[in-house]
Amino acid sequence: MKKFEEKTIKSEKIYTGKVINLQVDDVTLPDGKASKRELIKHPGAVAVIPITKDNKIIFVEQYRKPLEKSLVEIPAGKLDNNENPLSAAVRELEEETGYTTNDLSFVTSFYTSPGFADELIYIYITDQLVKMENPPMGDEDEFVEVLELTLEEAKQYVVDERIHDAKTNYAILYLHALGRL
Repeated sequence: MKKFEEKTIKSEKIYTGKVINLQVDDVTLPDGKASKRELIKHPGAVAVIPITKDNKIIFVEQYRKPLEKSLVEIPAGKLDNNENPLSAAVRELEEETGYTTNDLSFVTSFYTSPGFADELIYIYITDQLVKMENPPMGDEDEFVEVLELTLEEAKQYVVDERIHDAKTNYAILYLHALGRL
């Protein structure tokens, strides 16, 4: 038995969507009592820390409806069914920024909100970018603006809460810790 494991007694699918699925599980707690868990099931995601030849980081700004505001983020997106994270990272980089690369390095992966969701995001980095002549079209319902910022500018965006999501904050902290920009 796993430490603090909660045994599922019953699972009820509430909603099946394009991005997430919602289910409610009845569970038995480690002390034998019963409880309910509302769970978001997500196929996972990827994000890329793209660095230009002049040591700027490429970000995208887009409107985030749950927040009712725009955020500046590293390029990222959802994994398609059984998609390899490395391939998805290249796809998202191309669709969102118009750049491609043959040299992505895995940085880390982490769960975004483990209290209620199983989304696992994979983070990659590259400083070997090639501007595409004919970049692929992104999602038809996604509108982004590409920005290039220095690490210092990105840190100020964090202070100003223009950068305000976990994956992008992680990327900035990672680059700061490396001392590479």
